Amino acid sequence: MEDMIFYDRLQFAFTITFHYIFPQLTMGLSLLIVYFKWKYLRNKIEKYNDSAKFFMKIFAINFTMGVVTGIPMEFQFGTNWAKFSELTGGIIGQTLAMEGMFSFFLESSFLALFIFGEKLMGQKLHLLTGFLVFLGSWASGWFILATNAWMQHPVGYEILENGKFVLENFSALFTNPWLLPAFLHNQLASVVTSSFVVASIGAFYVLRNKQVEHGKLFLKTGVIFGLVSSILVAFPTGDWNAKNVAKYQPAAFAAMEGIFETEEAGAEIVLIGQPNMVEKKLDNKIAVPNILSFLTYQEWDRQIVGMDKFKEEELPDNIPALYYSYHIMVGLGTVFMAIMALAAFLLWRNKLYTSKAILWSIMFLVPFPYIANLTGWYTAELGRQPYLVYGLLRTTEGVSPTVSSGNTLFTLLGFVALYMLLGLLFLVLVGKTINQGPKHQTH
Repeated sequence: MEDMIFYDRLQFAFTITFHYIFPQLTMGLSLLIVYFKWKYLRNKIEKYNDSAKFFMKIFAINFTMGVVTGIPMEFQFGTNWAKFSELTGGIIGQTLAMEGMFSFFLESSFLALFIFGEKLMGQKLHLLTGFLVFLGSWASGWFILATNAWMQHPVGYEILENGKFVLENFSALFTNPWLLPAFLHNQLASVVTSSFVVASIGAFYVLRNKQVEHGKLFLKTGVIFGLVSSILVAFPTGDWNAKNVAKYQPAAFAAMEGIFETEEAGAEIVLIGQPNMVEKKLDNKIAVPNILSFLTYQEWDRQIVGMDKFKEEELPDNIPALYYSYHIMVGLGTVFMAIMALAAFLLWRNKLYTSKAILWSIMFLVPFPYIANLTGWYTAELGRQPYLVYGLLRTTEGVSPTVSSGNTLFTLLGFVALYMLLGLLFLVLVGKTINQGPKHQTH
């Protein structure tokens, strides 16, 4: 049974990790595409229109890969997690269905119109199609996060005698106090990813002295959007999310902050430390006293409950992974703010385009927003354990009893091989698109 649960969780973790590489770019990039197209309509400078169409090509490649890699996750609910689907399908099935019926079709339909319909529709309708692609991609995130928010903080439900969850209050799904901060935090994090991608392509062009005018535009746009979104990811949205975890999942909050023992007069914030699960402490700890209490409750001496006050079975089942995921996310977010602030300062001083060190830094930092986004998701999901539906349905109660660990391992290996090929294809297609550059400059 333990092997079966392990492989079920491992397969889902692998497929969702690979899948989320793609939508985190499309959601943020759709906003930047609308910005480029809007700027073109305002000033009629062709490079803005070229930029919108160029990044929509990259958007389309990401969107296609997201669709292909998203399908196995849907099937896993019915194969590896059949009991979970049976018990909660009356609730999560509604938000997932709305994501497919409304958001996906909106996004895919107007994506085709944006790519192929510019001359037919005219520029204002072309901008509208771009906006509807943006709306569809962000609505998709809203419905997915409404599903996840219910699993993190279940509301508006009733449990029948047979153990099934049914929706008692439909509006409660979308007024869930967990949803809005999670959605804003997630979407702004996707803007961080897309900003770094746009800025890095610009840095690549400037460093290679190729399509320099477009490169400078990409750099300027990516740095400005990147700085603003990096700050907003930290505050207020990140702060809001952390306070929600402290309020609704105190055991997870203690674990991700590394609080093994309850401190009576204010909790310190840990900058560096490694969880020691044998001695129940942090090794090599560097911490600042009372700061965590102030950030969480605006009271310097407010007590924050540590892991020692919870039963073992109520604590997250992989505390080191949760702790490191959270601190990697926060650490990288701090780096992003610093790099983008420096780049913005150089932009203001008209020195950004000649500062090779910062251009190389921006270009090679591209993988790290992806890592920060993924570790953010790991923090949320590892923090919810040992529950699928927090406080109500444990992970061990949601697996499919008839799917063996051997079957799951076999299909997992198949997914690894298939996704490696898809990943290589994705890199080739995006690399070719970047090498060609914006269409206007290739004539």
